[in-house]
Parts: sequence; C-alpha cells; structure tokens
Amino acid sequence: MTDKAADSAPRDPILRIVPRPADINANGHIFGGWVLSQMDIAGGIVAGREAQGAVATVAIETMEFIAPILLRDIISVYAHLERRGRSSMGIRIEVVATRDGGRTEARVTEGLFTFVALDENHRPRALPPA
Repeated sequence: MTDKAADSAPRDPILRIVPRPADINANGHIFGGWVLSQMDIAGGIVAGREAQGAVATVAIETMEFIAPILLRDIISVYAHLERRGRSSMGIRIEVVATRDGGRTEARVTEGLFTFVALDENHRPRALPPA
C-alpha cells in the first residue's frame, strides 16, 4: 500500500465502483468529471444523513487531482462531515484507487464539498440539532 490510505485507520467506503471503458479519456485515464460525479454522490449520501433529508451541492473547495485513475482500478470513495453550519455542511471526500489485484492503494483525489439542507420547496433550511 502507498500514500495516506495506508496510514489511515480501517474505514468503510461510502461508494465502491469500477470505472468502465466509456469513462476513459484519450490519455487512458478516467475523466475528471466522472470522478467528480462519484464524489458528489458519496458526499450527498453523508450530507443527506446529517440533514435528515434533501440536500444540494453548493460549492466544491480545495479540489485536488493527485494521481490518475486507471481503467482497471477499483475506486473507493470515503466521505465524512468536516464542518457544520446552520444550514450547510462541509463534507471531506477522498478517493482511493486499489490496483494490482488489491496489492496497491493510492489516494487519487480529494476535495471539500459544501452541501446545504433543503426544505420541501427546495430552499435552504436549518439542519436538525447535532
């Protein structure tokens, strides 16, 4: 194992997915937009649990593509609550690629996504008490 992933305590991914050939770009790497989509899905799951309802992504901060994702990688997307406001929350999202038949892990992408809790009219609402 390599990178930060090897130093982390065991944890469960929010998503685990294998990119398909349609997700690859001309350089043989996975499209950045595909990765962002997976991160947004995982972050939305964590934010929705915290908000106990609907949420929307309102910002992506400190996005960093660290290493390319390759076609045969197994992608694990980890996410956790990093900050909590009145109606918004920051979800830290990390993507780890498992390679070489499971012998290698590499942290490939990381970012901080901001979500806001929504009411039934799709307007911001206060988060429930922590």
